[in-house]
Amino acid sequence: MYLPEKYKNFVTDYPEIFKAYKEMGTLARESGPLDEKTQNLVKLGIAVGTNSRGAVMSHTRKALDTGASREEINHAVLLSLTTTGFPNMIAAMHWVNEVLEKGGD
Repeated sequence: MYLPEKYKNFVTDYPEIFKAYKEMGTLARESGPLDEKTQNLVKLGIAVGTNSRGAVMSHTRKALDTGASREEINHAVLLSLTTTGFPNMIAAMHWVNEVLEKGGD
């Protein structure tokens, strides 16, 4: 799976903080009934809402890895239109398409 250099550097520079961060994420994922694919689509929606290119691309890859279709991913982004606004949604669609055009790599 693709990992940005700054992510890898953080893991190397702050291993204890990263470990705690990963444990917290795992606990949050295990704390409810949503399956992994649905969790990744929800996290994609949250990433769109924060206007984070890196998070949108990461959660697009994760959604693909857990069986989400292109249509499901695009629908998750489209749903952000009335909440985050047209410009934000269009930017997220562009970032998603960057991932989809590369086949999720």
